[in-house]
Amino acid sequence: MAVVEMKRIHVYALKSNRKKILEMLQRRGAVEVDPPENAGELFSKTDTSSARQTFEKNVSLIQNAVTVLDQYAPPQKGLLSMLEGRTAISMKQYEQTAEAAPQAVKKAARIAALGKKITDEEAEILRLEAQIDALKPWMGLDISMRQKGTGSTAVFIGSFPEELTEADLKNQLAEALPQVSAVEAEVVSSQPQQTCAFVVCHQKHATEVEGALRGLGFTYPAAPSKTAPAQRVEELKGRIKASGEEIEKAKKEIASFAEDRQALLFTADYFTMRRDKYEILGDLWQSPHVFYLTGFVPAKVSARLQKQLEDEYQAFVELEEPGEDEELPVRLENGFFASAVEGVIAGYSLPGKWEVDPSKVMCVFYYVLFGMMLSDAAYGFLISLCCGIVLLKFKNIEDSLRKAMRMFFFCGLSTMFWGVMFGSYFGDAIPVIARTFFNTELTIPPLWFEPLQQPMRLMLFSFLLGIIHLFAGLAMQLYQLCRRKKYADALYDVGFWYMLVGGLIIALVGSSMFQDMMSLHIAIPPMVSTVCIVLAGIGAVGIVCTSGRESRGVKRLLKGLYGLYGVSSWLSDILSYSRLLALGLATGVIAQVFNMLGTMAGGGVVGAILFTLVFIIGHVLNLLINLLGAYVHTNRLQYVEFFGKFYEGGGKAFEPFSAKTKYFKITEEK
Repeated sequence: MAVVEMKRIHVYALKSNRKKILEMLQRRGAVEVDPPENAGELFSKTDTSSARQTFEKNVSLIQNAVTVLDQYAPPQKGLLSMLEGRTAISMKQYEQTAEAAPQAVKKAARIAALGKKITDEEAEILRLEAQIDALKPWMGLDISMRQKGTGSTAVFIGSFPEELTEADLKNQLAEALPQVSAVEAEVVSSQPQQTCAFVVCHQKHATEVEGALRGLGFTYPAAPSKTAPAQRVEELKGRIKASGEEIEKAKKEIASFAEDRQALLFTADYFTMRRDKYEILGDLWQSPHVFYLTGFVPAKVSARLQKQLEDEYQAFVELEEPGEDEELPVRLENGFFASAVEGVIAGYSLPGKWEVDPSKVMCVFYYVLFGMMLSDAAYGFLISLCCGIVLLKFKNIEDSLRKAMRMFFFCGLSTMFWGVMFGSYFGDAIPVIARTFFNTELTIPPLWFEPLQQPMRLMLFSFLLGIIHLFAGLAMQLYQLCRRKKYADALYDVGFWYMLVGGLIIALVGSSMFQDMMSLHIAIPPMVSTVCIVLAGIGAVGIVCTSGRESRGVKRLLKGLYGLYGVSSWLSDILSYSRLLALGLATGVIAQVFNMLGTMAGGGVVGAILFTLVFIIGHVLNLLINLLGAYVHTNRLQYVEFFGKFYEGGGKAFEPFSAKTKYFKITEEK
């Protein structure tokens, strides 16, 4: 359907044109390079790992520099800046970026060095502040903490692991040193779990006193200051001030590079492109004068690309149809309506070999199912309005995000449609507001019916929609098999299931028991029911006979019976569509609850204020929660029920050699 046809391209060109050709292909983004394992004895590969590492190093350096720049000179960005996309630059601007790349690297290195200096100085400040904290208990000491004494005295400066008064300390020393009387102790500071003290004694008793102090838990300071603690603290504060000045100076210099932010980002992308180019260059087969490139190219651009290579670069280009055994890369290409769900398909898996792109069929069901799950006209209007504004205002938005916005825009339109059909506008906000604040009755009746009043009707419609969805999946399988001319398999794997499931459903609906249980009045002639039962029987026999057709004997019969057992999965698949009922009712019920809570204060000014607050908060929460629920469950119905009937996936995405830039994109001059 919409899987782009691919061709294999072979390019032989002069080695002197290698750089120009690779740059042109990178800008065009049309060729996925697929080098062969061997290209002959005349060709060899070039080791480009060193150059790639250099480019990668430059990219990392610039990105780190921009991170530092953003930290100290934040860019002025709006809340919706993420929607603006990459900046478009011309080829001339790109060439200017290439010329200025060495200067940009120097600036990035300087910014990175300044950022490192700030980090180092901040760490130094923390270290100095820790030293000041350690010295605070010693501020009462007016001599150096490294003082050991004089010629006739010994000095001990340290701390005890408990809170002591000067009297306590002297008493403990007296008990520990009964023979030594010439010992003087002074408590510098005391606090829980630490007492800082100064002890002095005669030099001849130094050993005895030190031993006694050790016995009391005495320890010397870990980093004693050379000068008095108060003087040392002033020195440290001066160093902290100097470090702070260095930090401010570095910050100002970093801020001076703010105007270079865009140039740095462009240069990072430039080196990224060069890294990717050299990676491809390392995969090319080259001789002394010629290089060889091969890969896949979309068929619709292949002829134009071939002409450009031949005319501008005198290359020899050959296009050929890929071999039957080749695994082709997959690229989806759909119109405005269907391309919006390509991201959903890619989230599951791209089409595998022989499979078709399900986008055009899937998108219709996707929008319908999503709208039924949310089913509120006001919610749908808000979703479409927001997405529409984004699509109109942000023309440069990235393609993947643009498709997502477009998908939710259509989902919003579907939600509006079902909201009108079911008569839901912020739940029952219109009659509640009219009754509470205007003392009148005003309602907008549903065009079809109100689900909260007729839930069984909605459930039956959900099952009907599910059956159509599942049968559409079978139809996709039928198309795929017929396209490959496997007509027998189409009958065995699709036709018999149509007979069995379709026949059983019509026969069940025509039965009086089912119609009484569901309060239905559908006139199905007995002849039609009989024919459907016969068709269901033929389908069942056909499934038993053909499900195990690759086997023989009893094994074939057992596989056939197991295949027939698959009819139970159809029952569970159809029941899965009851989530349309559940989520649709949940949205309406929660909306009504918030409307009811908002009217608790009645009418008047206070009531209006309360209602407005509850209305805004409640409906925003309801919209966000059920929007997420609708998205998740719609995807689930596609992935499990719909895809389960025909789609396996496993395709490899088309990844052309292109400018995989993060900050800008090159626009080709025409």
